[in-house]
Amino acid sequence: MELRGRTALVTGAGHRIGRAIAEALAARGMRVAVHYNASARGASETRAHIVATGGEAETFAANLTLGDAAPALISAVIQRFGALDVLVNSAAVMLRTPFGEITAEQWDDIMSLNLRAPLLLSQAAAPHLRAAHGAIVNIADLAAFETWPAYIPHGISKAGVVHMTRSLARVLAPEVRVAGIAPGAVLLPDNWSEGDASHLRDTTPLHREGSPEDVTRTVLFILDSDYLTGETIIVDGGRHVRR
Repeated sequence: MELRGRTALVTGAGHRIGRAIAEALAARGMRVAVHYNASARGASETRAHIVATGGEAETFAANLTLGDAAPALISAVIQRFGALDVLVNSAAVMLRTPFGEITAEQWDDIMSLNLRAPLLLSQAAAPHLRAAHGAIVNIADLAAFETWPAYIPHGISKAGVVHMTRSLARVLAPEVRVAGIAPGAVLLPDNWSEGDASHLRDTTPLHREGSPEDVTRTVLFILDSDYLTGETIIVDGGRHVRR
């Protein structure tokens, strides 16, 4: 897929993995719609970085936990750029929810952003992506393939993203390819200690932490691979093969 001059929407592009993906796509010559909700400052920094390096980007605010936000966001991107070639569903929340303490509100918050929003965005974007013979990249999580007792709703939401990836790859073919990425610990939580980080490195087969670049290289690999669809690629240093 030739990326230069085409348009990508990256959700959650104001921080962490979403920001890295937006900047990587811009470096390949794409015009980037930088979505954010609470991270207005981060989104502005993402846009500023892209523009400073010769790229084109615009920021778009949307609370994707609201049911009508997805089609409105797609419409705004089309109005600004005139087309949409790539949708990267990166926006997500990761809440610690130990079993026995999970509330209905927590469940709804997680599912509305992590699972419902990417589906509704993909649905709203589908006509434009079909016209462009474009692609969708869904950011899942290693939790989709493992059991994390303190993050059960999160894991369920990300397992849903994996299933959604397979389903959308089927219903949108042959015009649109759909693939996913399930990162491991490529960015550690801010509240982790050095002891936590050291234990993670010691128990990862490649004996190192990941980086946002490990994910962005996989995004570009997916977009460059015109015969790849329906797969979710695990990028975790081998943690999923420990057992």
